[in-house]
Amino acid sequence: MIDEPQTPDRIAELLVHVGRAARSEDTDSGLTAAQWTCLRFFARANGSTRTPSGFASFQATTRGTASQIIKSLERKGLVTATRSDRDRRSVFFDLTGRGQAMLANDPLRHLIDVIDGLAAIERDSFLTTLSRLAATLAIHRDAPAFGTCQDCSHFASSGDTAYCACMAEELAAVDIPKLCASYRPTRAVQSQGDQNGAD
Repeated sequence: MIDEPQTPDRIAELLVHVGRAARSEDTDSGLTAAQWTCLRFFARANGSTRTPSGFASFQATTRGTASQIIKSLERKGLVTATRSDRDRRSVFFDLTGRGQAMLANDPLRHLIDVIDGLAAIERDSFLTTLSRLAATLAIHRDAPAFGTCQDCSHFASSGDTAYCACMAEELAAVDIPKLCASYRPTRAVQSQGDQNGAD
């Protein structure tokens, strides 16, 4: 038996297929795929990113569409708005207790369980590869990239403190592993993207 090469188009098709298969599990929640994405986003994003424009960028949609999705979650009592103390025009969203409970029935839970069954070294390698793919694709499309502080060029740490050069402020430990709309890939990821574009 001849081994088939793992061609880029086959890998891309499998990624899309896995995403669709995972999202199609939900039948009883009453939430659309876009509403689930929004709920997960607000659960995973840092404080400055949990905005309509942050979600619009993440979902690659218009701010108007993003706002409609958010309003539908508000009506269901799954998210709540808080006006910024710094800029009263800015609104941030948090999950309510009901929204947090809803995530226990996330349609991605089966995929999460499968990934959890992988060896730690496989998960780490997979996460590194997927993060690079997402960042490089964003670079090629001149689109916003989303990532966490550890992989961001704005991030600096010293001892027990961490700092974001983009926000010009210290970071709370709880925000470091969260998604950020101000994320910029490190030079290593950008270089990888440049190399891929030159191939």
